[in-house]
Amino acid sequence: MRIGLIGAGAVADLHARAADQLPGTRLTAVCDLEESAAGRVAAPYGAATYTDYRALLAGGSVDAVVVNTPHSLHHRMVVDAAEHGLHVLVEKPMATTLADCDAMAEACARAGVTLVVGHIQHFLPDKRAAQAVIAAGDIGAPVAVHDYRTTDYRPGTRSPWFFSRELAGGGALMNIGAHCLDRTVWLSGSRAVSLTAAIRERFGAPVETDGTLTLTLASGAPAAVSVISDTPRKVDELTVVCERGTVVADPRTGVFVRSQGRTRQVHTPGPSDIQDAFTAQMADFVAAAGGAGSEVSLQHSRHVVELVLAAYASAEAGRPVGLAAASGV
Repeated sequence: MRIGLIGAGAVADLHARAADQLPGTRLTAVCDLEESAAGRVAAPYGAATYTDYRALLAGGSVDAVVVNTPHSLHHRMVVDAAEHGLHVLVEKPMATTLADCDAMAEACARAGVTLVVGHIQHFLPDKRAAQAVIAAGDIGAPVAVHDYRTTDYRPGTRSPWFFSRELAGGGALMNIGAHCLDRTVWLSGSRAVSLTAAIRERFGAPVETDGTLTLTLASGAPAAVSVISDTPRKVDELTVVCERGTVVADPRTGVFVRSQGRTRQVHTPGPSDIQDAFTAQMADFVAAAGGAGSEVSLQHSRHVVELVLAAYASAEAGRPVGLAAASGV
C-alpha cells in the first residue's frame, strides 16, 4: 500500500517510520504547507513532496493517506480523500464537531473506502497489557477508573495552532483529554452516560489549560479524568479498579496489577514502545483497508469527541450533561 502523509509536524516521523517498517507498505508522498518540513520527513524514504494536499490526492501516487493536521481541518481533508477513492487514517480527535464526524464517516462509506481514527492509546504496549489483564477476567469487571495526565499548555510551548479554538476545537481537553477519555471508555468497556466538568484557562492562554471531569459509565461505574498543565513532575497514570484487583498503567514505569494482597508487574517499558505503537496502528489500518476491520470503531471515535464537547457544555453551564444512549463502546 502506498501511503501519503498530510501534515509533517507532530508525530509525522512516527507515521513515516511505521509505513516503512511494514512489508508491502511504503511512504510515497508527504504534504505540508512548509516545503522544507515536507522534505525533511520525505527524504529518508524517497517520497514525493507537496505543499497542497489536493495535489497529493490527485497525483495518483498513493492508495491511502494519513491526515496529521490541525483538528478542524480533518473533516474537509477526509472527505476530499474519500472522493479520490483513498483510504484514510486520521489523527485523533476525529473532528471538532459531531456533524463533521458523521459527514466524514458517510463520505467514506459512500466512496467505499476505509476510515480509521488514530487513537494511539489502543496500541501502546502498556495500555494493551492493561487491557489484556482486564479482558482475562481474573480480577473481575471494572468498577471505577481514575486517569491523571499532566501536560504543558503555556503559550509558546507548542505550535500556535493548538491555541486557536478555530483550528484546534479547544485546548488541553480536546488534545490531551481526548487520549484520556479514549482509554477510560475503552478499558472500562463502557460508554459514558453523563459527565460533569470544570475547566480553567491559565497562563493567559485563549484555550483551556486544565480540566477535571467526572463521568458516570453505562455500567454504573464512576470515572474521573484530570488534565493539568505545568506541574512539578510529569504524570501519565491510568488506574482501573476491578472487583478483585486493581491495574495501574504508566508508560514510564510500566503496568502493575494488585490482587489478593500481592503486586505483579505485567509490562516493563522499552525504548521502542511508542514507535511500536505507531507501527501496530499502521498495521491495523492496512488490515482494515483490506477488509479486516479496525480495532477502533468509528462509533467509539465519535463518542470521544462527544465527551469532549459535553465537557465544554458542562463547564459552561455549571451542571452535569447527559449523553445519548448508543449500543457498543
